[in-house]
Amino acid sequence: MKLARFKPLLLIAALFLICYYLPVGSERFDHAWLSALALVKWYAREHVVLCLLPAFFIAGAIAVFVSQTAVMKYLGANAPKALAYAVASVSGTILAVCSCTVLPLFAGIYRMGAGLGPATAFLYSGPAINVLAIVFTMRVLGFKLGLARAIGAILFSVIIGLAMNFIFRKEELQRIQTAPPTPAQASRPLWQTALYFATMVATLVFANWGRPAETAGLWYQIHHIKWIITALTAAAFALTLILWFKVPLWQIILAILAVIAPALLIPDNPTIAFAIGILSLSLITANGTPENSSWFDSTWQFARQILPLLFAGVFVAGLLLGSPDQGDSAGLIPNHYIAQWVGGNSLAANFFASLAGALMYFATLTEVPILQGLIAHGMGQGPALALLLAGPALSLPNMLVIRTVLGTKKTIVYVTLVVTMATITGLIYGNLFP
Repeated sequence: MKLARFKPLLLIAALFLICYYLPVGSERFDHAWLSALALVKWYAREHVVLCLLPAFFIAGAIAVFVSQTAVMKYLGANAPKALAYAVASVSGTILAVCSCTVLPLFAGIYRMGAGLGPATAFLYSGPAINVLAIVFTMRVLGFKLGLARAIGAILFSVIIGLAMNFIFRKEELQRIQTAPPTPAQASRPLWQTALYFATMVATLVFANWGRPAETAGLWYQIHHIKWIITALTAAAFALTLILWFKVPLWQIILAILAVIAPALLIPDNPTIAFAIGILSLSLITANGTPENSSWFDSTWQFARQILPLLFAGVFVAGLLLGSPDQGDSAGLIPNHYIAQWVGGNSLAANFFASLAGALMYFATLTEVPILQGLIAHGMGQGPALALLLAGPALSLPNMLVIRTVLGTKKTIVYVTLVVTMATITGLIYGNLFP
């Protein structure tokens, strides 16, 4: 008998048994589903409009407006390694995005011809080398832990990139040899393209500027006026569209009026005005010049590929682990188990902290107060650093999307490198500073 003939039957039987024995009515099981839905709702409200949609447009613009020659020059497989990895890590520092927002940007530069090493260095550095998060870590969790996080994140981005490039050097060589010919240079000067991208990135960064713990100082002052700064950067972006991308002035004026109305009527919820701005940009680009229409098509392609996987991953992460700040019964795995498993500084504790951090979803800055609570419940210094190095850079939804870009094998190696290096680094740090 051929086993293949019975695979559908076995699958149906397995699904039947799962449905038959679902623990519906169990408090933990029921609460885990509610917790998963709550996490999805929070993610949709807090991250899709302000983080992902602008990131999709930036990724689409990379695919359409950035010449492949420029990408190959600075991030290509044959680019000088010092230059390529410096650009990748610095770009991540400037962006300061979460593990999901960096995905469309990573996919954009990788498909444009960036080498696997620099691309994965950028993928790690985007959420990990976050200046605000590192400063926040120093103030809340201690200077030593914050400094170790900063040094570890910078070294990780370079080492992981070099390791990925070395492990898959034959496949990378084949990818370079089979790549399509480099297209013609862009139709506008480099400084115009750079300024255009700078206005988009600045809008993304300031719209997502997190609230610091203190109510004074530079970070707080920037947060206090972040929407004013965001409006100014968005206005500068609109000006580049008029001057260099042939968008009619009347369309920009209508878009501005559409954004101003909800901003004045509902000042407590600026996300609505931001969403209308994104919708206006979609209509302008989709019905604009062939170049702008291509920009919208590329943006839509990224959104269609990435968004479903992200929501599915966020739901599963919420079901298993809940949101770490929702209490002990948030997910199927109780939080007090996690606190117990990361106590001390054993190899197992550091590995579990790295693995749990890699699976959880952490929005920018949220990992710090969560860790503060875990440390208060007995978490060791080594596992705390391990989670800080693995958690912000990885998440279950993040892994699902990386797989669609790199493939299963490269994704497994990338995740393994992050978890392994975080485990070893945490173990060393915990022994040095118990």
